[in-house]
Amino acid sequence: MEADIEGLRAFFVTAEELHFGRAGARLFISQQALSKRIRRLEEALGVPLFERTTRAVELTEAGRRLLPHAHEAVSAFDRAVQAVRSADEPLRVDVYDERFTPLRMVRQVSERDSRVQIELSMRQGLSVALPALRRQEIDAAFGRVHDTPAPWPTELVHRLVHLEQLHAFVPEDHHLADRSVLRPSDLREAGIAMPDPAGATEWRGYLMRLAERFGVPLRFNAPAIGQRHLVEQFLAEKAAVGLGEMSIDATGSGLVRIPIVEPTPLLPWSLVWHRRNPRPLLRVLLRHLRSRALPDRSDPAVWVPEIDRTPLVP
Repeated sequence: MEADIEGLRAFFVTAEELHFGRAGARLFISQQALSKRIRRLEEALGVPLFERTTRAVELTEAGRRLLPHAHEAVSAFDRAVQAVRSADEPLRVDVYDERFTPLRMVRQVSERDSRVQIELSMRQGLSVALPALRRQEIDAAFGRVHDTPAPWPTELVHRLVHLEQLHAFVPEDHHLADRSVLRPSDLREAGIAMPDPAGATEWRGYLMRLAERFGVPLRFNAPAIGQRHLVEQFLAEKAAVGLGEMSIDATGSGLVRIPIVEPTPLLPWSLVWHRRNPRPLLRVLLRHLRSRALPDRSDPAVWVPEIDRTPLVP
């Protein structure tokens, strides 16, 4: 058994935190998975690296000697990965999922500027994409930056680039299908039913904050795999309503899209990237995706979660 880079990364982060829970959260892995990585590294080196008690985690003498070298090795590995990337290699951008706005946004940028070639990924949640961003396996990712499962990583930068209205979606035979608009009182009566966001804790957090703010019953169904599965779930609802971005085309699906007003929920989309990513093409993408401002909290026509107005604290 040999020491590997992920074992060294797990050791380095745990040595910084001296807490397995916080270290696992930073790496977006479970404490059990983190412990296995540390244990494999200790077995490979033949020495214990941490002293664990019920109250504290401390470095052993061997751990203290290893720490600066582990930091150097992890940093060198990350630099090496970055160095071999071709300057004209497509930007690797996570657009969350096919049914959301970011896919349309990057397509529009590519159409306006032929230099911006994009290699897409769809991890179905910013929370899931953050580890790849931190390792610079991808260049950028879209998502809502609040309600992620750990403190915001200091090495990542974010910019609000879009606010998308959420509308209600119901089957054509739904008792609300003939409404021209829906209000929070209508949602309270019907309830909201959504696919389980699974690892996308930021999307789950948004929905739960919306439901709490307006007193709307919220139920999660099985996760939706693609837009077709999402439509099938919404069609199966005869009482509750589904929520989706206003840009979703419901034509021919059997669904009716109804605006929500007084207020209209807005979903904030940010672009996230590593502050040490040197790629010029990333700067080109950023020039196309300008910063947006959140609406004034006194505006009664729209709503975003109050926490989204709070600066992120690493």
